Amino acid sequence: MPKSKLAGWVLSALIALMLIGPSAGGKLMDYEGKEKMFAEMGWKTSKMLYIGIVEIAIAVIFLIPRTGFIGAILVTAYLGGATATHVRVSQPFVFPVILGVLVWIAYGLRNPVIFALGLGKTPSTGSVEPSTK
Repeated sequence: MPKSKLAGWVLSALIALMLIGPSAGGKLMDYEGKEKMFAEMGWKTSKMLYIGIVEIAIAVIFLIPRTGFIGAILVTAYLGGATATHVRVSQPFVFPVILGVLVWIAYGLRNPVIFALGLGKTPSTGSVEPSTK
């Protein structure tokens, strides 16, 4: 496996671990101050279970080679919602934006055709399907 592809998988795994661990975990677990924190962002704690489950699901979809492209789109959409929430309540919003960029860098390293398409080039493989090699 080329080093760039390995780097893409390592970065993808780190992103997924962050989404599944502290991010989704913080929505699924009970702790002091959770209700107040989410209320300040305009979210009811009763919705956190669903948001946490969605977050785990999209992280897993992102890691599966056949569904990675859809996963990258879903993670980007989710992070767009996170960015909008932070902007709406005047909180720093740089982290979800950076994470979204890293998602596409990771996926592009896993599937170089994504970088080619993103730069307006014709992929040399003739297909945008992920390689099964």
